[in-house]
Amino acid sequence: MVLWSTGFIAARYATNDSGPLIFLATRFALAAVILGGVALASGMARPSRRQLGAATVAGLGLHALYLGGVFLAISWGMPSGVSALIAGLHPVITAVAARGLLGERLRPIQWVGVALGFAGVIAVVVDRLAAGARGMSFGAIVASLLGVVGICAGTLVQRRSGGSTPLVWGTCAQYVASAAALMIAAAVHSSLGGHEGLRFTHSTVFALAWSVFVMSIAAILIMLWLLKREAAARVSSLFFLTPALSTVEGAILFGERMGALALVGLVAALGGVALTLRQAR
Repeated sequence: MVLWSTGFIAARYATNDSGPLIFLATRFALAAVILGGVALASGMARPSRRQLGAATVAGLGLHALYLGGVFLAISWGMPSGVSALIAGLHPVITAVAARGLLGERLRPIQWVGVALGFAGVIAVVVDRLAAGARGMSFGAIVASLLGVVGICAGTLVQRRSGGSTPLVWGTCAQYVASAAALMIAAAVHSSLGGHEGLRFTHSTVFALAWSVFVMSIAAILIMLWLLKREAAARVSSLFFLTPALSTVEGAILFGERMGALALVGLVAALGGVALTLRQAR
């Protein structure tokens, strides 16, 4: 989750000089080329058509819709920490949806963990609002909420249908679909007056390199590997750590305020994750 939390910081750097959607499309296209090359060179087994279809749907939610919403919100002025806080609602929604759609069951103590993790997210939200966070426009909030819906749907599809999909080829297919979708979205956003140019400044190059190798390859492969082994709700509970970690990173890199309440939220989120991840005896 330390790697995952840095994605919100990278989004802030990326949107300084480039359009959010074209940046993401470039990121996913580069990641797809790298993973596809590795898979070809290694002779890895290829997925079936059904597996490719499931990977495409999961990828559109996990990457295109989720990160598209996050990057748009940040480009419209929402602080990276606040965007991470809204995304922190994802584990609660996923846990409830997985219960009804996948038949996954959490023990009472694990539901306590979900509640504690949600309380931790709320604590950090209150701290950020008390700090006078700006950029909370209606459009930015809607974009962030759409991102939450996207990652919840993608997580459930991946858990339900992606378990048998070859990991590297499946991830490559997710990125190809996401890059294509975001290219179209960038063209539409540009036609509506949005900024979608791609300027290769030092900030952009750093954000692109970090996003491709650390986020799109290392962090995502770890998450998809976890989804093969664990319940969707348990993997999603790790995201409770992201808001507090992003707040810490924002305080270090951008001088954003991190009060005592945010520290309490971090402790609560850690406790919530520990309880949610408890194995049945």
